[in-house]
Amino acid sequence: MRKLLKQKKIGHGGTLDPMATGVLPIAVGNATRLLRFLPEGKAYEAKIRFGLVTNTDDITGEVLSDRPCPTLTLTEIQKFLPSFQGKITQRPPAFSAIQVNGKRLYDLARRGEITLDDVPMREVEITEIRILNWAEGDYPELDVAIACGSGTYIRSIARDLGEKLGCGATLSGLVRTYSNGFDLDSSLTFDQVEELLRSHSLEVLAPDHGLHFLPVVSLNEDETKRWCMGQAIAIPDNFSNLGAENIYLRMCDQSQNFLGVSEVVEAGMQPIVVLHPIN
Repeated sequence: MRKLLKQKKIGHGGTLDPMATGVLPIAVGNATRLLRFLPEGKAYEAKIRFGLVTNTDDITGEVLSDRPCPTLTLTEIQKFLPSFQGKITQRPPAFSAIQVNGKRLYDLARRGEITLDDVPMREVEITEIRILNWAEGDYPELDVAIACGSGTYIRSIARDLGEKLGCGATLSGLVRTYSNGFDLDSSLTFDQVEELLRSHSLEVLAPDHGLHFLPVVSLNEDETKRWCMGQAIAIPDNFSNLGAENIYLRMCDQSQNFLGVSEVVEAGMQPIVVLHPIN
């Protein structure tokens, strides 16, 4: 995207595994500052192959165990799926982008300096696992739709499900269908971006496109001037009862032009806002 847009400042809303395809929110220019304010949540369509275990927990890795399981049934699998829903703890793959002591796990794993047992557990939330398809065979495959919070590793779900069944499993396909407010139907491929650029018809979304779930505060001319100069603004009375889920506000001027995001903080008895301007 840096090459295509001739723009050095590019950010994204969460890495994708090398073998995965799907939604990757990309921010351009100063909009990179807003990525952390996007709504939570991701969704995937995953294919899990049973009977194989790999060192990366997906089909691209080195095979550690090969055990055909033609008698495995969908009924057996369905018994264990509920244990993967809700708030659970999982161990991320050893080959992942997580940093430990400032180093990426995949770099440590490639050098043989870390094993799966060395990877720290983490709590993640999975709101739905829905079966899409079941294919029997020596290495049967299960297609599932998964909705989850950020930080969830679908490869870990495949690996752990295989362990519970006693036959092993690995991820053989993954498509991210939703990410941080954006879905697959409204996404563009890199080839489509390139074609739109050639025809001078690429339209980049407005910086606040993914932030419409945030409450809006409209500032008058004087407040707009002070806010843009970096001064904290007192919260209007109608926002005095903001809950913990509304600690961020979308700031606009009188003409509803987007200015940036403010973070609500306490200053003595008076709530004020901390600025995160777009410009």
